[in-house]
Amino acid sequence: MKITQAGNLYQLAFLPRLFPVNCYLVEEKDGLTLVDAAMPFSAKGIMKAAGEIGKPIKRIVLTHAHDDHVGALDELKKTLPHAEVFISARDARLLKGDVTLDADEPQLPVRGAVPKKVTTVPDVLLKEGDRIGSLLALSTPGHTPGSMSFLDVRSNAVIAGDALQLRAGIAVSGQVKLLFPFPALATWNKYEALESVKKLRHYTPSLLAVGHGTMLQDPAVKLDLAISAAERNLATALNGRSSL
Repeated sequence: MKITQAGNLYQLAFLPRLFPVNCYLVEEKDGLTLVDAAMPFSAKGIMKAAGEIGKPIKRIVLTHAHDDHVGALDELKKTLPHAEVFISARDARLLKGDVTLDADEPQLPVRGAVPKKVTTVPDVLLKEGDRIGSLLALSTPGHTPGSMSFLDVRSNAVIAGDALQLRAGIAVSGQVKLLFPFPALATWNKYEALESVKKLRHYTPSLLAVGHGTMLQDPAVKLDLAISAAERNLATALNGRSSL
């Protein structure tokens, strides 16, 4: 596990050279908020990192319900029975293994590894605009139907889950990077993913922190490039279909 600090934010990177999976500790006055729960083997590393910071984990916030973001959730909840668990109301269904779609949602298959054995029941179901300490909840669907990102209102840093990837270069969720294609292959709706990243760009984040790849300071220019690339790719795909 590799720990990288940026102000009040600590990135915990598991398997950073092979298959990087990140979760984050956000330092607050009363303790720590854990954003995502990484892999099943990550619980000890997360607890060790919290111990080194010297504050208890008070909250566990999930960006979305894929196995590599909720893997250690049950183990952590056993260790931290009083820690509140937060997830979007929409992805709470995925956390239970329910991949059905609402009638008004694009009827595209939910992709990626959806949990089948998670027993933890969320304490709080999030919606757009909710606050968890210093974090502002932002609805950013696309990777999953209920994906959320979190803006630290103190620093303007954004923790975006898999709305984007930074491993093998920046990309909007759904856009394939050949050296690390996995987030794209696990994306539900690449069109909604693009709109969600445009929304995040509107906040002019000071730092971008995602599920796969190192944190990016002052990401505006690269975000613009990623948005433009996704727009071109999706336009090409649509034009190809219309010519058939």
